[in-house]
Amino acid sequence: MTQTLHIIGAGLAGSEAAWQAAQMGVRVVLHEMRPTVGTAAHKTGGCAELVCSNSFRSDDKDYNAVGLLHEEMRLCGSLILREGDRAAVPAGGALAVDRDIFSQHVTQALEAHPLITIDRSEVRGLPPAEWEHVIIATGPLTSDPLAQAIRALTGEDSLAFFDAIAPIVHTESIDLGVAWYQSRYDKEGPAGTGKDYINCPMDKAQYESFVHELLHAEYGDFKEWEKDTPYFEGCMPVEVMALRGIETLRFGPMKPVGLTNPHKDERPHAVVQLRQDNALGTLYNMVGFQTKMKYGEQVRVLRMIPGLENAEFARLGGLHRNTFINSPKLLDDSLRLKVQPRLRFAGQITGCEGYVESAAVGLMAGRFAAQDILDLNRAAPAETTAHGGLLRHITGGAIAETFQPMNINFGLFPPLREDEAFFIDPRGKRKFYKGKDRKKALSQRALRDIAPWAGALADAA
Repeated sequence: MTQTLHIIGAGLAGSEAAWQAAQMGVRVVLHEMRPTVGTAAHKTGGCAELVCSNSFRSDDKDYNAVGLLHEEMRLCGSLILREGDRAAVPAGGALAVDRDIFSQHVTQALEAHPLITIDRSEVRGLPPAEWEHVIIATGPLTSDPLAQAIRALTGEDSLAFFDAIAPIVHTESIDLGVAWYQSRYDKEGPAGTGKDYINCPMDKAQYESFVHELLHAEYGDFKEWEKDTPYFEGCMPVEVMALRGIETLRFGPMKPVGLTNPHKDERPHAVVQLRQDNALGTLYNMVGFQTKMKYGEQVRVLRMIPGLENAEFARLGGLHRNTFINSPKLLDDSLRLKVQPRLRFAGQITGCEGYVESAAVGLMAGRFAAQDILDLNRAAPAETTAHGGLLRHITGGAIAETFQPMNINFGLFPPLREDEAFFIDPRGKRKFYKGKDRKKALSQRALRDIAPWAGALADAA
């Protein structure tokens, strides 16, 4: 075997991809432009440098989706989780790390691996044609020459430079005694039924109170390196629209026309619409509600909306500088670019959100590339696993027209099958899993189903 895997970017995704492929016996060149060429956020030239936070979030593998992802990655021989565990600092139920120790250990492990070479130079533009196997894992701060080359290859609308994120709600937490399913004017559209949105109605007093709280909430600031990146008119934060006048939202994303509330006779004064966000129908996106509100404020203000009083959020809104591709449109199910399959993508540039998720996508990309180079049958993690849920979301499970970055959450998992969804209580009665019990059942299924794929690397090596 003489083929080489080139990986561009030595962040969490690139570092993990390099480790996985090399552990399978593939020769890897890991291209990292730092410290030769710096970025606006990084401070060192170390691999897997953490720039925003030192937390990998919850380590609870039974009841938390990111904790489950941690455990799956450990089973898969993840370098990032191995070194994260070694560099851990006290953080309650979360896995937080000493940033410097973590980056140093990841860098040392990669430098010491006999099949990995680290090339400290910038890849300007698309990789050379003679590089037959490439993973692009350059993250949200992809250098301009490479970003522009990707944009030219994939199309002007396929690469976002500013990430305007609307909150996403778990469908099961919406009160359908107040809200209802209906498309405006009952239009079905090419893939619809006429009931494609969930509608949350407001009367005049509720609407005016909501706008008041929206305008007086606490908001986060842009980072220094984000301030010169404009957002688009079509991605205007909801609070900016509200500043234009009390009626602006009622004639924008909250217009009540073409809708009939089955629960009340009077016409709503305003309506918040939620649009299906994944093929499973377990997640709904709040239409037009991208925002810079602080997370705690989002929960408080958005739960003022009738029908969302008990809403559970798979992701809260945001607006920040990011570079990511429209993965559901552009990538195949092994993370290859459809128009140029020698190129794979991994990490945040694929539209996953978060340190651990980025590393997990890097883990999958590294394995997929190694399978190709070694001429092995491609094996993917089951969709019932956290890895499989992430992969499915970014390669077709999400709706391309509304695709936005996403953390791992239980809404990305297929529901429990009928024969998995219940247990027998001490009185011999069938009880269906709910709440925490349901999450634990999903987690146990995932850990069972990841085992064959986790062991595939050892078999290949």
